[in-house]
Amino acid sequence: MAKKGKHFREQAERGRNRPRPRARTGGHWLYGRHAVAAALANPARVIHRLLVAGDAEAIPARGRAPAEAAARDEIAALLPEGAVHQGVALLTEPLPPAHIEDYAGAAPADALCVVLDRVTDPHNVGAALRSAAVFGAGAVIVPDRHAPQETAALAKSASGALESVALVRVVNLARALETLKEAGFWCVGFAADAERRLGEAELPAKAALVFGAEGAGLRCLTREHCDLMLAIPARGPLASLNVSNAVAVALFAAGARAR
Repeated sequence: MAKKGKHFREQAERGRNRPRPRARTGGHWLYGRHAVAAALANPARVIHRLLVAGDAEAIPARGRAPAEAAARDEIAALLPEGAVHQGVALLTEPLPPAHIEDYAGAAPADALCVVLDRVTDPHNVGAALRSAAVFGAGAVIVPDRHAPQETAALAKSASGALESVALVRVVNLARALETLKEAGFWCVGFAADAERRLGEAELPAKAALVFGAEGAGLRCLTREHCDLMLAIPARGPLASLNVSNAVAVALFAAGARAR
């Protein structure tokens, strides 16, 4: 009985870091050629409508939804003001949630992932997803309450990467880092005031690269759960990068260590 009780306690503890699933709302619009084409190619997507302007280059729907002809201003009226939709928009449901335990348990020995501590700008999160897709990272991990939802702006900035890189939401970021460590990841935090610089320390083969919000940086608790802290060296008049650019630089360096 004692072993059985321990098993249920462990299951309950793991479940505490899974955000509650959000109710479906009838879908939301994605726009832009890359985001729409990638969503149509993703079998996990629930597709409702595909709108294509008459002068826009056709996007293969792969049988997911018949393309509906629409004027560009009609498409624009359905989207946030100023959205660069390129003549295409897709009404879809959010992707099924990804869970930290599932990702960590299946990650290979040379896995890379990105952890964003309270980065709230959807363009930065989308750009981080795009960099993750380019440099082979399998997931971008964010706190559930202090990160943007899956929005059209985030998907547009991700340029299709939202469909291939898991966006993992967690209730407790510190606990998520511990889950990654248990799965063999080294948690490498980045901060301008770190004593060691990127390039001076050998990056581990299996790494979670951890970044804080611009200005505030990593929270103390997040920093305490990192195995190693590094700074990205600056040679010019500015001391720091936009967080999405920092993610790209660190991912490139981490990828290069395996060559």
